[in-house]
Amino acid sequence: TTVSISLADGMTYLGKKPMLALREPSLGPVFGMKGGATGGGHVQVLPMESINLHFTGDLHAITAANNLLAAMIDNHIQQGNKLGIDTRRVLFRRCMDLNDRQLRRIVSGMGGVGNGTPREDGFDITAASEVMATFCISSDLMDLKERLGNIVVARDHDNKPITARQIGANGAMAALLRDAAMPNLVQTIDHTPCLI
Repeated sequence: TTVSISLADGMTYLGKKPMLALREPSLGPVFGMKGGATGGGHVQVLPMESINLHFTGDLHAITAANNLLAAMIDNHIQQGNKLGIDTRRVLFRRCMDLNDRQLRRIVSGMGGVGNGTPREDGFDITAASEVMATFCISSDLMDLKERLGNIVVARDHDNKPITARQIGANGAMAALLRDAAMPNLVQTIDHTPCLI
């Protein structure tokens, strides 16, 4: 991060008009040994605290879209499983923006019939989720909706893929991600523009 900011600020000093692009930091590294992702000293983007702590909520929107799909998969299974999802072959995992080792591999759906079907499950970090990858390669909102629909979430009893589109989640997921697709403009201490 500091190298990228330094290069952009250096180009500004040379009279060029650079535009810096940085990724939004995950909360895990911010509170871990690595620290924030806004640079340091005189080489940083501002507002540092806001960027490192939630910023505009883009990562939360991605987490919400991801977990909406996960909940819809489980609800589909609970409400009769018309697609014939093999509960041993649910591929899609929940996510959160913190790396919590205890939640990497869990058993969900415990507590009786009204609380779902027991199965192995787990959490990934939001930045490593398939929804994040899909979000990053999409060119616009319609492309995002289409790509989200193509995510393979499970296999049926004949080992055929089940997609998010078949679950009926891709439209609602795209709606949750609408504002996250907008660029976030900030600047360095030396006033070089930066998209995060």
